[in-house]
Amino acid sequence: MTERIAIVGGGKIGEALLAGLIQSGKQTKNLVVAEKVPSRAKEIADEYGVLVTDLTSAAEGAQYVFLAIKPDDVDSVLRQLAGAEDNAESERVTVTLVAGLPISRYENALQAGSPVVRVMANTPMLVNEAMSAVSAGRYVSDEQLAAVTALLETVGRVAVVPEKQMDAVTAVSGSGPAYIFLMAEAMIDAGVALGLTRMQATELTVQTVKGAGLLMSESGLSPVDLRAAVTSPGGTTAAAIREFEANGLRHGVYQATRACAMVSAKGRLRPDVEGLTGSGGTRGDSDTP
Repeated sequence: MTERIAIVGGGKIGEALLAGLIQSGKQTKNLVVAEKVPSRAKEIADEYGVLVTDLTSAAEGAQYVFLAIKPDDVDSVLRQLAGAEDNAESERVTVTLVAGLPISRYENALQAGSPVVRVMANTPMLVNEAMSAVSAGRYVSDEQLAAVTALLETVGRVAVVPEKQMDAVTAVSGSGPAYIFLMAEAMIDAGVALGLTRMQATELTVQTVKGAGLLMSESGLSPVDLRAAVTSPGGTTAAAIREFEANGLRHGVYQATRACAMVSAKGRLRPDVEGLTGSGGTRGDSDTP
């Protein structure tokens, strides 16, 4: 049976998922996007050659419905999904990429027994390098979870975790890109203070961050081993590391991730991915409230 996949929300994350699915070989005739802003709907349809329609039409007959929307839109979307007639040959799986809302919120709003998968992704999805964590609801089968995982792997890596770990996931990877960007920002400013032009400092920093990430990913060595390999006793790197430790970098990371997880647990956090979901705007715009 051919899988029909609906993506609700034409923001940057919704578009990134759509592009990844197409690049992986999914046929555009089996993909549909629900987007309520006419200008954005036209842009997506023109760019990718997919059907862009209203929510009810998009969900009809879909085996997988991905919600790439803002939290404020969730209740309205769930009411429409619950009331929509489902003529699919198999059970519809609702996959939420919305930050901070538990699976029970969806299960209680949808028809009884509806399978729901919760995803915490991050903004590197925009360059097919996402780190997505997925948690299965009570009614999700092993086969359905495997299928959702495979679909998300078109835009990065996927880890399956119990939902109780989602706050920790948010603190490490969901909001994590912002930590790296902050470090890069500080390195650029420091380079300028040392006499580099801002363009020079930016190029040096961005490539260094990129290369370090690839080295951690592909070398098979731990961050501890990689750091030790470039830290000669009494050398320049050792002097810098000593200052980081003296100024509490490690402690600051502990405290920052703990604060992030605590706020996430209270339902107030909106990680960086949320600003890239939802409707409206062009691909160069931010949808952050």
